[in-house]
This record gives sequence, structure tokens and C-alpha cells, in this order.
Amino acid sequence: MTIKLVKSLIGCTKPQIATAQALGLKKIGDVTTQPDNAQTKGKVAKISHLVEVIEA
Repeated sequence: MTIKLVKSLIGCTKPQIATAQALGLKKIGDVTTQPDNAQTKGKVAKISHLVEVIEA
């Protein structure tokens, strides 16, 4: 699963920022590849309004 940060983390809560950083996303346009498992899907659900997911 490929995840891309498409919206800014400015104005987000601390847990949302921490979740994005745990996925390896720091600034707009960052892309990371994560395993397709329950933990990753849970993290993406927390910040679904900030990211774009490409199922591979």
C-alpha cells in the first residue's frame, strides 16, 4: 500500500501529526510504502482526510 500526504499537518492534533510521522510522512507530497495490514489501515483511518492511498 502506497500512502501520499496531500494536505498539510498544520492545525492537526498532536496524535494526528504523530500518526503521520509514524507512517514516514512529514511534508506535503511525501510518499511511503507500507505493508497492507490492520495496523497500517488503522493509522490511515486516523488521518484519512490528509492522505491519499494507492492500493498496489
